[in-house]
Amino acid sequence: MTATSDAESGGGTREEIMEATFRALSKHGYTDLRVRDIGEEFEKSRTLIHYHFDGKHDLISAFLEYLVDQYEDRPDLDADDDSWEVLGARIDQCLFGPDLGGDFDHWDRMKVYHELFSQARHNDRHREIFNEHYAKIRGNITRVLEAGIERGDFADVDPDDLAQLVTDVIHASRARKISLGHDDAPEQARRAIDDFVLPALDPECASERDAARDGGPR
Repeated sequence: MTATSDAESGGGTREEIMEATFRALSKHGYTDLRVRDIGEEFEKSRTLIHYHFDGKHDLISAFLEYLVDQYEDRPDLDADDDSWEVLGARIDQCLFGPDLGGDFDHWDRMKVYHELFSQARHNDRHREIFNEHYAKIRGNITRVLEAGIERGDFADVDPDDLAQLVTDVIHASRARKISLGHDDAPEQARRAIDDFVLPALDPECASERDAARDGGPR
């Protein structure tokens, strides 16, 4: 099969290139990575990489989009869904990752993700992709909060601010585990969210806080 006919055969080759890119990044890191290194991880002809992508930066941008797409979902609430369970599941997925299968787990992929994140200030396209992904993570949490508030399951908090806080905690705990070796950081973050953030969503707790504030010293 020629490079052209293989390239036109569907998304299979591109996905194989993406996985080869992941393996190469895991071995060499972003700074020292060469297209040749990716080719060594790719079982087909290296010319296919050059057919699909215009050099290293184009390939890494495509890989980053491929990586974040694996973490995208839209946790909209159905009529019979429990607001607390949907919110908890979304937080857990962001902290601990979905089951992606294959040879590399969530944390293998997060190591590469955070290395590229640390370089985003030097690449406008990468910064744009990360901003879009960050907005989607925050937006997913915001929608769950808004739906729960509308139902009366959650207290009437500012969903944007609370979603931003949760998203920041998730990102910081993942970075602490990956960069500093604090393996318990995600679990600690989850406990802190349970103990200090989610109680703000409990309508009864919110009513008690409001009553205490109204009856307190002026």
